Amino acid sequence: MGDPRLLDPDSLGDHVDRLYRAAWGLCGRREDAEDLVQETYAKVLARPRFLRNDDDLGYLLRVLRNVFYTQHRTAQRRPRTQAMPEDVELADQRPALRPDQAVEAKQVFAVIASLPDDFRDALVAVDVAGLTYGEAAKLLKTKEATITSRLHRARARVAAGMESAPASVLDG
Repeated sequence: MGDPRLLDPDSLGDHVDRLYRAAWGLCGRREDAEDLVQETYAKVLARPRFLRNDDDLGYLLRVLRNVFYTQHRTAQRRPRTQAMPEDVELADQRPALRPDQAVEAKQVFAVIASLPDDFRDALVAVDVAGLTYGEAAKLLKTKEATITSRLHRARARVAAGMESAPASVLDG
């Protein structure tokens, strides 16, 4: 085992895009993903962090996943609030992809968020965050063959979910 090294707070910005994509894959909603990344950085920056064998991204993804599950468990214990009506469309202030691409991305992330935890974690680590199978196996504390199997099943479920997703109004 290597000597512990201090996590460099100045390098954390290098990973925000991959963390955001991973968070979106876990949450299924852009707004929740933004909050999750913010909470992850707040937790990591709250005190000095020492890493043993982890690279910065692997460590950050593990913290992101732990924060997600903690928030999820906490939300399960809270009383439910009334949801906003489905027919309300909020304007996105960011420059977006073409409208049809934005709708498809939203559908894909919703399908990913509905996957079982093991499948979703593997898919987010490899296909969304861009980790190798080996890195994902190390992060998720499982074998590389297990990651391969989970990815195959997760991708099949996402494909099936996209086929059954309602057609966009833009498809004509």
